[in-house]
Amino acid sequence: MKSLLFIISLFLTCSLQAQDSDTKTILFFGDSITAGLGVDKSQAFPALIQDRIDSLGLNYEVINGGLSGETSAGGLRRIDWTLQRDIDIMVLELGGNDGLRGIDLNSTKENLQQIIDKVKARNPDAQIILAGMQVPPNLGQDYTRKFETIYPELAQENNLSLIPMIMDKIGGDEELMQSDGLHPTPKGHKVIADTVWEALNPILN
Repeated sequence: MKSLLFIISLFLTCSLQAQDSDTKTILFFGDSITAGLGVDKSQAFPALIQDRIDSLGLNYEVINGGLSGETSAGGLRRIDWTLQRDIDIMVLELGGNDGLRGIDLNSTKENLQQIIDKVKARNPDAQIILAGMQVPPNLGQDYTRKFETIYPELAQENNLSLIPMIMDKIGGDEELMQSDGLHPTPKGHKVIADTVWEALNPILN
């Protein structure tokens, strides 16, 4: 609940600031990976992206719309409120918790599709980057394989930029992953920021 209140407060504050500025907005909309669970907010990859943007003098403001424990269904429930402010670029990082819970894959894909549709309806010129996810194989190889195909399918069907696996470069490295094996350390977030930047930089330029 505290995390949700923090996000609401952050969006309200940023919305007021945006009224007096021509700064464009990049929304990172995701779960605990985006939120930066277990690290300081300044160490989470969205904040690192903002640091890089600022160092280059680009006129973009990053909004961290991550919420720990969020599923694709939860993201769909809160996207309308989030879109009360204009979004120029959205990095969509959701679905990992669906996979961990064994949620029906069709439901996950449909929820993500509806989020994409709502963003396009509200901001037709907004560009969306879809962050691919992967899940542990404990639910079976068939589920794991089909889960991973959701993201390239959505990217192709909607003509979106795709980050194939946002955490692909940090899995299994103790320096990059926290002890829970699910969430990045500060060093891990730096690696993710580099991965995201590869997809984001061409859009910014």
